[in-house]
Amino acid sequence: ESTSLFGIVAPIKSYNFCWLLNQQLRIDFRTNQDLEIQLEKKGRKYFFTIYNFVEEGKTREHFLYENQFDGEYLLPEFKHLDYIWLIRDPDMKLSDFSNLQNQIRHIDNVQMVVEVNYEMLKNKINLII
Repeated sequence: ESTSLFGIVAPIKSYNFCWLLNQQLRIDFRTNQDLEIQLEKKGRKYFFTIYNFVEEGKTREHFLYENQFDGEYLLPEFKHLDYIWLIRDPDMKLSDFSNLQNQIRHIDNVQMVVEVNYEMLKNKINLII
């Protein structure tokens, strides 16, 4: 209940996408090796990078998940999405969420930004940090 999710279609490398986000939104996404998700499927290991940042002076924390690695998906029910952005903040206002989505829509290489209903997730456990 204190989280908001949206999916992003932006077919570029995650480090390039984070750089664009950081530059254009004046945020500070950083990769966090401690948060990297490792899944094992079909006898192989798959690694999904997570970027995060905490807004200064707020309780709002942002996580950007890569949804695809080497042909496998962190959230297979959303194969069309390249990234999942999770915001954890018990005080998040709908207007803040909508404003952020609109800002992301105007970033180069972003083709789509959609709200993801947490209840629709079949693989919620993959987003647990």
